[in-house]
Formats: sequence, C-alpha cells, structure tokens
Amino acid sequence: MHIDKLKYKQGIAELSVSDWQIEQGQHWGIFSSQSQCSALIVQLLSSELQPTSGSITNVPQRIACVSLLQQQRLLEEEIAKDETDFQDCIDYGTAVEQLVLEVGCTEAELEEVVQKTDLGSLRQRQFRQLSTGETRRVMLARALVTKPQLLILDEPYSGLDIEHRLALSQLLNECAKQMQLIVITSREDELPTCITHVALFDHQSLTQTMTLDEWHNHPIKQHIKKLSLQKSGGVYELMESYHQQQSLPDPLVDMKDVKVEYLDGLIFKDFTWQAKVGQHWQIRGPNGCGKSTLLGLIMGDHPQCYSNDITVLGMKRGSGESIWDIKKQIGIVSSALHLQYRVNCSSLDVLLSGFFDSIGLYEQPSKKQIQVAQQWLKVFEMSEFEKIGFKSLDYGQQRLLLIGRALIKQPALLVLDEPYQGLDYINRKLVLFVLNRIAKTNLSQLLYVTHYAEDALDAIEHFIDFEPQPEGHRLVIS
Repeated sequence: MHIDKLKYKQGIAELSVSDWQIEQGQHWGIFSSQSQCSALIVQLLSSELQPTSGSITNVPQRIACVSLLQQQRLLEEEIAKDETDFQDCIDYGTAVEQLVLEVGCTEAELEEVVQKTDLGSLRQRQFRQLSTGETRRVMLARALVTKPQLLILDEPYSGLDIEHRLALSQLLNECAKQMQLIVITSREDELPTCITHVALFDHQSLTQTMTLDEWHNHPIKQHIKKLSLQKSGGVYELMESYHQQQSLPDPLVDMKDVKVEYLDGLIFKDFTWQAKVGQHWQIRGPNGCGKSTLLGLIMGDHPQCYSNDITVLGMKRGSGESIWDIKKQIGIVSSALHLQYRVNCSSLDVLLSGFFDSIGLYEQPSKKQIQVAQQWLKVFEMSEFEKIGFKSLDYGQQRLLLIGRALIKQPALLVLDEPYQGLDYINRKLVLFVLNRIAKTNLSQLLYVTHYAEDALDAIEHFIDFEPQPEGHRLVIS
C-alpha cells in the first residue's frame, strides 16, 4: 500500500501524509500524540473516508477494523433494537454468539474464534451486559471471522486486564502470519512483537517512520511527557482556584453485607466497606469481575443498589433520597457514560452539563458557569472547538471533555472507571498528573479503576481487590 501526497480536510478534521510506503510483510505500529490523527488514519486506510487530495493505492480488498468508534456504533445499533417496552424483562441486546455469527461465519469458525478471543463463558451474554474489556474482545472476534488481508486495530488493548493484554499480543503475533497488521496505540510500549515498523504522527501529519528498534530509543517520548506535565499545572490551578471547602459526612460511602446476583450467577456477596473522608481507593480485578457493578451501586445506576444496605454521602439508598441530590456531589468518568452521551450538543455545553449532571444541556447556565467552562476549554487547548458538536469530535477529544465535565463542579467524590480510554499520549499523561495532584491535596476523593500498573497513582493507598472464587468473587480490602 502506498500513500502519496495525501491531504484530508473536513471541518475541524485534518491530516496530511506526504509519502508512506507499507510493504507486504511489514506490520506497523502507529503512535500519535493527538487522538484526532488516529481516528482519521483508521477511516482513510479502511476507505470509509476519501482523501481531499493525493492517493492511497494498492489497498487490500478485505480490510477489517477494531476501534472505539465502531464499538460506539454497535452500541447505538443495539439500543435502536431495544425491545424492553414490549417484553417482561430488560432487553440487554444481542447475545455474543449471535453478534459474531451475524457478520458471516460458519459454526466451526465461530468455535475457533470464540476460543481465540476467550469468549466461551460469554456466548449467551447480551451485548450491554458486557464489561469494556469483554466488548473489545467481541469486536476483535467479529473482525477476525471476516478473514481480512489487513487488520487495523485502534487502541486494541484499551479496557483489557493484564491477562487478556498478554493473550491479545500472542493472538496478534499469530494473526501476523496470515494478514498484515496496523496497530494504533497511545502507550509507547504497547505493541506486539510482530510489529516491524513505527509511524509517528504529530500535529495532524506523518512526521517520521522508523524501525521498531529505533522507536524504543526515540527522544520524543520524554519530550511529550514533559509537555503533559506542564499542561497539567494549568488544569490543577484552575480547579484549585474555584475550590471551596465542604463539610462532608464521614464515611462518604458505607456498604454493609452487599450482594449482587444475576440469573446466570453470583457476582459478589458479604461485602462490607467504608470509604472515609480523606481516603482514595483503587479498585482492581480482571475483566467482568464486577468493578463497574460496584461503582454502579455507589452511583445509584445499578438496580440492586436499592435491595442492599448502602449509604452514600450520608443518604441511604431506598430511604426516599433523590438520586440527583447524591449525583450533584459526584463526578463520574466511565465508558458507560461515554457510550450514553449520544447527544450532539456543543463542546462548551458538554462541560456546562457537568454543573447539572445531565447528558446534554437543558438549563440556562449562569455567566459565571459559562466563563468557567471556557477556561476549561482553554486549559485543554480546545477553545477552537467551543461551538463544535460532540459527535463531530473524535473519541479521544470526547473523552477529554467528559473528564472536564466531571471535574468542573469540584465534586466531593470523583468516580473514575478506566478514565484514559481513547486519550492520546499527551492527554493521558496530562490527566494522570492532574488526578494524582487532586488526590494528594484532597480537592476530591477518588474511586479509581485502571488495568495498567503504570497508571497507578502514588497518592492512592487503599485498595479493593476482586479475587475469583468458585462462586462469584471475594472482595479483599487492603
């Protein structure tokens, strides 16, 4: 495949590649300091978008993609088919097995790909019951059964636990024997060993190509890490400037003998825990163990929160409290929220919606609130996108706005479920530095989920670990 004098420009989206030769037998990693580049690369290489000028020639006939954008699209299709209103139970969508079959494969091929992607125990699980990592494996299975000549993977490790990241690398190394791979990542060391070359994108253009060995010693890594640290100072200072000391109930969260169980099995039981004022907690465990379920109980988004003894911010679930009274003191960042945020309000309105805990903006903000939201756009270097619709932004830009939406109201409790998903390198480091400073200075209290050891915050000293048991999981506090 040869990309020659390519330029693409549509609204705020822009990309240029002067000359890029992708030879047969080569497998490429793509590292971009800006997430917008990544999204455009996927869409241009897969012919979903056409260049404004220049050309892409010798393109393989069969191309498959795995991306967060595609994951969003599949969710929207599943929501459109929701038949909960016409049946006596909640419709959580199409079963995993059917999702793979519907893209075209035999029963034998289904068995093979289910084994390769570790979906055996999830075959009958419905799409909207899956964790983020489980959903990623379904997307990969759907891509593989199409037998692509070129497989493009945008942040394929995102949301996967350690075990499944290792398994994915092994699977991709096997796939490389049968197809060409292009792997886009924002994590500098997250590439399978089959990768032979790396393309570096910066400022909306291809700036350099190199071998994998040359990439490992590239000085740009340290440069952009320093840049992220500098930017984080502005974000933290903005939060600090509007911070007001609050009188909070202690503990912030109190759970007694909590149990969650579905028709197909127990998630966990006998869990008693308190998050006291001044404590920050990281929740750890494998994909599908119940981490997001635990956070849903705290947020009031999980239906079984009312059948358990749970008190949040001094208000007991099921005692007549308003869910909005609780949510106004909590900031949330999660893949579930991101997928639910399907309205196309402006970037400014996304930030302003954080003051009202709404998806979209339906109340008139004050002049002061508008001023604060504009300051957030400035520190995120997104002022030019103030009037741009949320859906016109790429996934990483959307995620950064949702992080700002959670922080803008100075919440007492900050719930962060894999907050870095989709962020480019610079903004991932930026958010990491900011969260660590927030925790150290107690601007908010953190409940934090991440699968990456490198994303651990040294300000967090308390942990909940999900340990597998023959039935459900045991939650261990340390």
